[in-house]
Amino acid sequence: MEVIQQLIDFILHFDEYLAQVIAQYGAWTMAFLFLIIFMETGLVVTPFLPGDSLLFAAGAFAARGALNIWALFILLSIAAVLGDTVNYWIGHKVGAKAYRGEVRWIKKDYMVRTHEFFEKHGGKTIFLARFVPIVRTFAPFVAGSSQMSYSFFLRWNVIGGITWVAIFLFLGYFFGNIPFVQEHFEWVIVAIVLISVLPAVFEGVRARRETRNKPAAEETTV
Repeated sequence: MEVIQQLIDFILHFDEYLAQVIAQYGAWTMAFLFLIIFMETGLVVTPFLPGDSLLFAAGAFAARGALNIWALFILLSIAAVLGDTVNYWIGHKVGAKAYRGEVRWIKKDYMVRTHEFFEKHGGKTIFLARFVPIVRTFAPFVAGSSQMSYSFFLRWNVIGGITWVAIFLFLGYFFGNIPFVQEHFEWVIVAIVLISVLPAVFEGVRARRETRNKPAAEETTV
């Protein structure tokens, strides 16, 4: 039991153990980082894995010369895009059964509404979800379930994945080794996560205002 708890703690705080991993495994650290980013974005059962904080920490260690920043950028961008792609197809397979009413715990009407929502706002949703922990793990699954066009999804998946990796990786690369940041690393990570949620919050508020104003506008027209 203790071993399992230690393993869970290691996974949840992988960024904190990154220095030890680099010292012990060297270049193989790249493979571990790739796997965790892939799982965090590609499997709906692992939304708890570190994403933003791990990218930031990896960038900070790259600035110290422990890792190659450009190799990280390429590999982790591939991991992010590939993860969402796998997640999309898992949702796509489950969603097909849901549309036929074969999955009792998924209401078909909700699937249709979700499909319409993604057709109208899909690009924004897939892109913004990248910057919201937990949500980014479920967004591609819902996109696949709602039968979003894969070509449409892939375009925003690539744009969002590369942008997400670039922002947090290079933030760590350029600012991660500032003494103040090193001394207050945990609080910096919390701030990064909160800031990353803001775009989605603003979009949600804007969408809600539009929904409230729409009936009034229709009544005026009538």
